[in-house]
Amino acid sequence: MSEAVKNRYDFIIFFDVQDGNPNGDPDAGNLPRVDAETGMGLVTDVCLKRKIRNYVQLKEKHQRPNDIFVKEAGILQEITVLNKLIREGYEEIGVDLSLAPNDESDGNKRKEVGKAQGGEVKKGRAFMCANYYDVRSFGAVMSTGPNAGQVRGPIQITFARSVDPIVSLEHTITVSAARMEEKSPESQVGIQGRKYTVPYGLYRAHGFISANLAAQTGFSEEDLILFWESIQNMFDHDHSAARGLMAMRKLIIFKHDSALGNAAAHKLFELVTNPKLKDESKPARSFTDYEIINIPEASVLPHGVTVTVFD
Repeated sequence: MSEAVKNRYDFIIFFDVQDGNPNGDPDAGNLPRVDAETGMGLVTDVCLKRKIRNYVQLKEKHQRPNDIFVKEAGILQEITVLNKLIREGYEEIGVDLSLAPNDESDGNKRKEVGKAQGGEVKKGRAFMCANYYDVRSFGAVMSTGPNAGQVRGPIQITFARSVDPIVSLEHTITVSAARMEEKSPESQVGIQGRKYTVPYGLYRAHGFISANLAAQTGFSEEDLILFWESIQNMFDHDHSAARGLMAMRKLIIFKHDSALGNAAAHKLFELVTNPKLKDESKPARSFTDYEIINIPEASVLPHGVTVTVFD
C-alpha cells in the first residue's frame, strides 16, 4: 500500500440520464427525486457512493485490502451482515470478545460480552480501515454489535442537482404471463403498475477529499487512483431498465499543493459555470443540446491549485 494522500482535492462531476430514473424516492412512490421549489432533479450522495462501491467490488473481486464493507446484495448475491464482519475482524486480530464480564481485557474489566472496549476499539477500527476500501474512503458507523467505533472518511460527496428543471414521465406497466397457480391467468395479466422516467437530465455534483482525514484512515495514492477510475466507470456497470441510459460526462479535479488547501472549495466550483442550452426554446434531450462545459484556464486558478479534466 502506498503512502496516504497528502494533498487536498475538490472535484466536480457532470453526468446525465436519458429515459430513466437516476434515483427514485421511496417516500414518493419511487418518483425521480426533485427539489419541490425549483423542479431541479436530485441524486443523493448515498446513491453515487453505492455505484462507486459496486465498481470497486466488481473490479477487486472482494479481495483485501479493497474489499467492500457495505456490500449490495444484488452484486454479492447474498446479504452481508455488518456486525458479523466486525466480529470476524476482531477474531483475526486476536481480540477475544467472548470473555465474561469482569474478566480482564485490554487492561480493563469487560463490561459487556461480545462488545469491544477501550483500546480494542482502536485496533478494530484500524483493521476495518486497512481491509475495506469504502471504510477508509467514505467512513462508516461501526459502533453497533461488536463495536469498531466510527470512522470519518476523507471523501465526501454532495447531492447531485440537475442543471435545468426535470420532467417526470409516468408509464403504465403491463404483464402477459401469469405467475401463481392458485389464481386464474386472466386475473394476473394486464396493467400491473407504473414506471417513472426522466426524458433527459444533466446533473452536477461536488466532492471533497481531505488529506488530514486520509492520514487517519490510510486512504492512499493507490486508493485515489482507484477512486477516480470508479467515478469514470461507475455507470457502465450499473445499467438497468429502470435507470435508462446514464453516462459520466465530465470529471473536473482541483488539486491543491498542500494538505489544508490553497483556496476555498466554493470559489473553485464557481469557476465552472453550468452549460447553457444551445436552443432555449426546446427542452434538452441529449448532452449535445448543451454548450461545452467551461473549464477554467491555469491563469485564473488560485496559486497552488491545478486542474485536471476527464471526459
